Amino acid sequence: MSVSSAQPTVLLVHGAWHGSWCWQDLQTELAGRGWETRTVDLPTSVQEESDELLPSIFDDARVIREAIDGIDGPVAVVAHSYAGIPVTQATAGASNVVHVMYLAAYMLEIGESMYTAHDLAQPDPESLTGIAPPMAEPENNLYADVPEPRKSEALKRLVHQSHRSWGDQVTQAGWHAIPSSYVICDKDQGFPIPIQEKLAVRAGTTYHLDSSHSPFLSMPDKLAELLISAIAESL
Repeated sequence: MSVSSAQPTVLLVHGAWHGSWCWQDLQTELAGRGWETRTVDLPTSVQEESDELLPSIFDDARVIREAIDGIDGPVAVVAHSYAGIPVTQATAGASNVVHVMYLAAYMLEIGESMYTAHDLAQPDPESLTGIAPPMAEPENNLYADVPEPRKSEALKRLVHQSHRSWGDQVTQAGWHAIPSSYVICDKDQGFPIPIQEKLAVRAGTTYHLDSSHSPFLSMPDKLAELLISAIAESL
């Protein structure tokens, strides 16, 4: 069976302030449909405050690429929110990646950073030390439609994010050569819809979910079905 025709393993990559724990409900849904999954924990999600220069998108990209290279057979990568940045970096030249789904994620071009995606001035390098605490009002901005007790559980597990990751610029972009899709979360209160729409035009196909920023917690069944459909259409 060729790489292009085999059912891919799905690699799930979490966004800022999260960990691999956030994918558990989606993994259950995909497993019930016969799909194998993997996850990673990104180095830029950090447990403790620090004034030091913490991990960068390139540290995250290394972990993601190691996970990709460690999978025997084709891989479909799902990047949520911030994860779109290191996933874009890591997938360049990865011959076994057959699809990348950007889930309300930063689908950046070479030379762009999270700051430039929001039209913010690029900070001086010395300003990139330390951590970024979780987004204000995460119960609404991240989890507006997530039911209890899932919402409370998720809020307790949020960590800090390396501030450095906001300013790092992408140096290579896997989506130039790999089939891609973009999922706009129509009720997202944390990631502005106009920015999602601007980034989504770079993807091969755009989908919509009637969800807030974290559909893997609010509607994992619908997200699983959409992911499977998107992968099937690209193979």
